[in-house]
Amino acid sequence: MRDEGLRARHSLSQNFLADPDVLQSILDLAAPEPGLSILEVGPGLGILTAGLLDGGASVTAVELDRRLAARLARTQSDAIDRGALKLVQGDILDQQIAELVEAPYEVVANVPYHITSPILHRFLGRPPRPRRLILMLQREVAERISAKPGDMSYLSAFVQFHAAVRIAFTVPREAFEPAPDVESAVVEIEPLDPSGDSPRLAPPDEDQLWRIVQAGFRERRKKLHNVLSRQLPMSGAEVARALGDAGIDGDRRPQTLSVDEWLALRVAIGPLPGETRP
Repeated sequence: MRDEGLRARHSLSQNFLADPDVLQSILDLAAPEPGLSILEVGPGLGILTAGLLDGGASVTAVELDRRLAARLARTQSDAIDRGALKLVQGDILDQQIAELVEAPYEVVANVPYHITSPILHRFLGRPPRPRRLILMLQREVAERISAKPGDMSYLSAFVQFHAAVRIAFTVPREAFEPAPDVESAVVEIEPLDPSGDSPRLAPPDEDQLWRIVQAGFRERRKKLHNVLSRQLPMSGAEVARALGDAGIDGDRRPQTLSVDEWLALRVAIGPLPGETRP
């Protein structure tokens, strides 16, 4: 970076991995091999990119920073020429994933922390979903999306509805240059329905599910009966009936519900006013 006059941009949440042991742990988890198609988000200096290519994987790398994209085009020109690396300069959130990479594919990324939630929604919320995601996240977010009932949030419910998630290992601040203010963690996320052929819910039903979950977490410290009565177009009696039909105590807090309990509550509530169904 010094030799080329490059500096990390705080506005882009740029913290470059500088620990070879952590790099190797990520590569061991990603297990690149010939025939594997990997979409890398934010390749930065291209250190992880090089490891994925060395393993034989085909890599599509999307880099927002023009300076870093230009550097990667220069340092990996051979891989680009032979078709092993496809480099796209742009914002991953603006890309059409189906036009970037063919399924099946996997995602490997040191995620810019300020766009973690949009990235999770982008890759899990609609097809083509990857077979697997290996993501470097802020440790707090990694713990949130892998939380058990009692510590759930809207984001953890969303991720766990779509995928199985586990924290593979934690990463200290000192592994990056410059060091971030927080610890990080690498998570492995495996979508339950990568193809999109048999989703858990039809789109209108899933929209209703998230309307209910969002309503609950608007007042996460309040009792479910009270918050849903205020946040949904339902009377207190209707909310009590739905909670009872779902087998959920109305005195519980939203963060204690599992994904399956939210699904049961959606069924018990039924169509809400203002919803249209085909």
